[in-house]
Amino acid sequence: PKSVSDIASVIRHIWMMGPHSQLTVAARGRGHSLQGQAQTRHGIVIHMESLQPQKLKVHGVGGGTTPFVDVSGGELWINILHETLKYGLAPKSWTDYLHLTVGGTLSNAGISGQAFRHGPQISNVHQLEVVTGKGEILNCSERQNSDLFHGVLGGLGQFGIITRARIALEPAPTMVKWMRVLYLDFAAFARDQERLISSDDDKFDYIEGFVIINRTGLLDSWRLSFTPEDPIEASKFKSDGRNLYCLEVAKYFKLDQDKKDVMNQEVKESLSELNYISSTLFSSEVTYQEFLDRVHVSEMKLRSKGQWEVPHPWLNLLVPRSRVNEFAKGVFGNILTDTSNGPVIVYPVNKSKWDNRS
Repeated sequence: PKSVSDIASVIRHIWMMGPHSQLTVAARGRGHSLQGQAQTRHGIVIHMESLQPQKLKVHGVGGGTTPFVDVSGGELWINILHETLKYGLAPKSWTDYLHLTVGGTLSNAGISGQAFRHGPQISNVHQLEVVTGKGEILNCSERQNSDLFHGVLGGLGQFGIITRARIALEPAPTMVKWMRVLYLDFAAFARDQERLISSDDDKFDYIEGFVIINRTGLLDSWRLSFTPEDPIEASKFKSDGRNLYCLEVAKYFKLDQDKKDVMNQEVKESLSELNYISSTLFSSEVTYQEFLDRVHVSEMKLRSKGQWEVPHPWLNLLVPRSRVNEFAKGVFGNILTDTSNGPVIVYPVNKSKWDNRS
């Protein structure tokens, strides 16, 4: 399609064919969706990136109104980051990988380490333009066509096709203090994650974690970009092939030495309350843009080896707090083995930040 009306015409045509038609439609962004969401058997796949690119419009610069950006459903989040940073602004909630389309992540959820505070990306949208299953082009929001709005957000592409979105923005930091610490015990790791996301104060801006399966020489690989707090003690640490649990946190800041000193002191105090292995604190300072686009570095490595453009088995689960230790014992303890070399990411999220209508 070159325009939104092209998409509407196709869907309207199929609608007019009536209920006996077996023809189905799927919207495809970058093709990262699960369960064949971006494909359709004997049907029509709409390539959303083909929409004529419209200039990103950032509104509310300089105060007065809450800032937001209007974007096409086929626009990539990385392009939104680049454009909004020109105004000292950025969206509040992200995915770990930014080379995805707006329509793609908003039809799923859009989860990253900021979701514990701001909710997923679908909780940070003011308005959508949607092509419905009848081929109508409708605007929807909390107040206008609200059933459609909440149906489409997280609706896996089954309630309409997102062709435009109005995304909430906030003042952007310039730098990020990025830290990793290790745990031998999952329960202690999960307890600390929960403590951090339950805190009322803004201890950290990003909280994630991952499971490390039988990786030797792990800390050596981190030394390229992370610095150990205590190099001598860190060099003595041996994983001995055991499963480790890495808590990853980040604190945003601006380039102001006085404020940076205060931030460093606050971070030190926050970390002192946690129960990680003391010798395994690693940290790094990067620009905000480098931090958000961090997965792209791994992508380039995989592309160079021809390992990117292949299907990747992937599973996303929401596990309740009451069962997470039992889950970890069964999966990380028994199912995963030393042959597992893909990422196992653990995101702590607050249910209160999700809208039950979506």
